[in-house]
Order: sequence, then C-alpha cells, then structure tokens
Amino acid sequence: MKKINNYPKAILLLVVLFTTFSCSKDENLNDLEETIFVRHKDADMPAYIHGNASDKTFLIILHGGPGGFGLSYRNSTIKSRIEKECAVVYFDQRGSGMAQGSYSESGITIDIMAEDVLALVKVLKQKYGDDSKFFLMGHSWGGTLGPAALLKDQSDFLGWIDVDGAHNTKAMYLEYIANFRRVAAEQIAMENNINYWESVIDFVDSIAPEYNIDDMYRLNSKAFEAEVKLEDSGVINGIAESNDKNIFKYNLLTLLWNTFNTQSILDGDLFQNISYSDRLSEITIPSLVLWGKHDMVVPIRFAQEAFDNLGSKEKELVIFENSGHSPMGTEPDLFADEVIQFINENR
Repeated sequence: MKKINNYPKAILLLVVLFTTFSCSKDENLNDLEETIFVRHKDADMPAYIHGNASDKTFLIILHGGPGGFGLSYRNSTIKSRIEKECAVVYFDQRGSGMAQGSYSESGITIDIMAEDVLALVKVLKQKYGDDSKFFLMGHSWGGTLGPAALLKDQSDFLGWIDVDGAHNTKAMYLEYIANFRRVAAEQIAMENNINYWESVIDFVDSIAPEYNIDDMYRLNSKAFEAEVKLEDSGVINGIAESNDKNIFKYNLLTLLWNTFNTQSILDGDLFQNISYSDRLSEITIPSLVLWGKHDMVVPIRFAQEAFDNLGSKEKELVIFENSGHSPMGTEPDLFADEVIQFINENR
C-alpha cells in the first residue's frame, strides 16, 4: 500500500490531459483539487479530493453500485456547500470508475473492499498528516460497504452517515414485494398512474414467494422504474442539478467494463447473503441516518432498522418527505444542512 503522486513529466502531462485533474505537491488546503491513488492488494484506486481542508476534515463518500463511480456525487449542494465546509473525497472503489486491477471472485470481495477503505484513510493521513479527521458517508451499496469497513476499524472516523444504505440486502427480496404492494395500493387510492400501479401488482404476483436471484434483479430494476413514476406524479422531487460533465472525466470503456465486471462478481452474494443488522450495534461512533420516505430501491423499513440497531449514543434519523433513493439530489439544501450540521457537531 502506498500513495502514487510522483509521475515522470510525460506521464503527468498525460494524466492532466486525459483526466483534467491536477496533483500539486504544494496544495492549497483551503481549496483542494487533488487526485491520489491507493494501491492495495493488486488494485490501484483513485480518490478525487475537492474542497476546504483547512482544518484537515475529510468526508469520504462511498458510491453506490456495486460498480458506480465516485464523482457521480459531485453535484448540487455537495459541491457548492459541503465542499466549502470540508474536503470531500470521491473514491472509486475496487473494480469501479477508473480503478485498475485484475479481479476475480477471490480478488473482489466485500471484505477486501472494506480493507481498501481503511487503506484510503492511511494514504490520506500520510499525505495530509496524522491529525487529519475523517467522516464516512455511504449511499446505497456504499451503505453496505461502510458498515463492513467500520466493523473492521472505526477508530479513525468521527462519524458515519448512512444515506439510503443497503446494510441488509438479504432481507430486501421479501421487503420489495411487501413495499410494492403497499405503495401500489396508496398510489391507486390517490388516482396516480392507476394503470401503471395495477401492472405493478400483477408484476409482484408473478414473483416467486421464495428467494430467486433472477426475480431479485427484476425487483431491483422495477424499483428504479417505480421511482420515475412517483416523480411523474409529483410524489418525489426531480433531481435538482446533475453535473453530467463528471462522466467525461472517465474513460467510458473502462467505466462500463468495471461496472459490468464488478456487478457480475458481487451481485449474487450481495443480494442473497449480506446482512449487518445484528452487528450494527458494534458501530459506536456518532451516526446520522438519512433516508428518502419514498425510496423504492432500499425501502424505508431499513432506515428505522439501521437507526434502531446502531450502537452509537449519538445518532439521528432524518426522513426526507419528498425524496426517493437519492435525497442528495432531490432535496439538496436540506441534505446539505443535515450533513454540515453533523460534521460541525462532531469534528
């Protein structure tokens, strides 16, 4: 494990031209714009650091997926407000984004990926100093990976922020079925997209009552589709701002290859076997649970489960009334308020 921040001039020029990021040895901590790499267990993983590190406070964001990418979160108030309060670390996980490596079922596991997160912290401390302070935020799949890392070692973190996190994917199959029935009944009663929600009930009736991996994929896909319908009906807000330019900071072929490869390795185990519900009590650092009331992808039942089971004496649950799976985009100002307040109270 080591940081990689010194390139020959020709290579450095290529990095700047192709990624538009700059690495500076004499960085301005008030306005960081850095790219560092974490090398751990046959993977090189980039972390893009933006924002105010004047007091060396860093918010590490664990993206969704598996197979998403870090800079997809550099939008709206995360960029315009949270980066003014602390430095935000947008991390491309192993097998995701622009991470490089040769992966197999033994080389890309949640256990190794949790170690990657802790390796990232060590690299950041080496670069910015042992007095650096860290908060960890995980969204969706990042809410699976976050607890996995914290259960290995939470000593370097001042707080955990769970955003619609999938800490108990094992229980999602039956909860999807129950949640689709509940939401469909509510929407039909409100006369919203009646034909669509009646088709959802028919769809759920076709799902096997016992776990089936193919049906799990269908349920997950239908959940994203259902949120679009809720947006169409005005139940949840639309995304306030999307910085589509972030995607062009990636090599699209690498991004797509990593996404499909990582998902093919992890998804079966992710959806069938993982639950941290009984171990969340071991996470004792201050915790903030943020959830969209109308989340179809990770239903709201898991918000209360996360809050109830976390072992922290200082914890809070915030429900976003007009959001689905991504409140950072649909209620961005409230999201920023909650995150900034939590960081300021605990740094």
